[in-house]
Amino acid sequence: MKQMTISRVGGMLSLFLFAAGGATTIGWLPLETGDLWVAAMACLATGCAYSKHFKGFAFSLWVGAFVVAAMFYPETFQRVGGFELKRLIVPLIQVIMFGMGTMLSLADFGRVLKMPRAVLVGLVLQFSIMPLVGAGLAALFGFPPEVAAGVVLIGSCPGGVASNVMAFISRGNVALSVTMTACSTIISPLLTPLMMKLLAGQYVEIEVLSMMWSITKLIIFPIVAGLIANGILRHYRLRGRWLDRLLSWLAMSAICVIIAIITSLSRDQLLTVGLSLVATAILHNTAGYVLGYGGAWIVGLDESTRRTVAIEVGLQNGGMASALAVNVLQSSQAAMAPAIFGPWMNISGSMLASWWRTRPAETQQETGEAE
Repeated sequence: MKQMTISRVGGMLSLFLFAAGGATTIGWLPLETGDLWVAAMACLATGCAYSKHFKGFAFSLWVGAFVVAAMFYPETFQRVGGFELKRLIVPLIQVIMFGMGTMLSLADFGRVLKMPRAVLVGLVLQFSIMPLVGAGLAALFGFPPEVAAGVVLIGSCPGGVASNVMAFISRGNVALSVTMTACSTIISPLLTPLMMKLLAGQYVEIEVLSMMWSITKLIIFPIVAGLIANGILRHYRLRGRWLDRLLSWLAMSAICVIIAIITSLSRDQLLTVGLSLVATAILHNTAGYVLGYGGAWIVGLDESTRRTVAIEVGLQNGGMASALAVNVLQSSQAAMAPAIFGPWMNISGSMLASWWRTRPAETQQETGEAE
């Protein structure tokens, strides 16, 4: 009852604030427009967080609130005193990857032997469809070189950690989702730089070995540390739901801050190419879902597995792409695509997973893949 009340109050407040923000924007009210829009997004996100039906959209709305804040008040997310906040991007990504590592175990990697065909199909689709579609869309829209490189970059990254939650909601194969995310992440130090060299080398200079080492430090080391920490916690029976909630909260907070920092650094450019990037994000993400599902269907995988592959292919690791854009490519413009793709992928993934949830999947799975 309390949750329902909070949800309704949040929803009503957001409607009032959106109306006030609109009136202020067109000059009807002498108020601070940015404050109203940020407050409206925050109230809507809070209301959804306590809603049974719309809980899956809360995180995306919080990301939206941070993006709106960064667009209206970019200097807030650029520096504090003499400290440049973009220096936080790498450590925040490492915190997220450490949290991902604590959710994994060696059994997740060993599961490849139980479901080799599904994992192989998913990985092939992941590192072929998304980079190629990204390169095609970058050329189609005629983005400036660094922005185009960012579109290819987000397509060349491994699956995002949100895919595991989406697979669960959609009644997919969660074990396969976790395994695919882990495997695509582990091989990303090799495949991401190679795809960038092949498809984005015409836009910006790509140093393959440097990018490999950066991904290893950014992704692999924290995940390995998380795996070790997970083993220690389980050995001493210290692992509990409180830790999962804490790490989940830290990861979501870190993503919001990262996207806000990147948005603030690219605010002026976003005002000119923002709509084109939104269209690109929608097309790119949709292609991942459709071609991922279709590829899994062609090779004869069952419905539950097809859904999982579609979600894994369609959802990319936007945080990793953002960190590589800022720290390897040294370009805030290249980070624009990940900043826009990230929120959209969470919104579309939630919608697709919720739609699939109402349509039971086939229970039969590949031999040796059920678990």
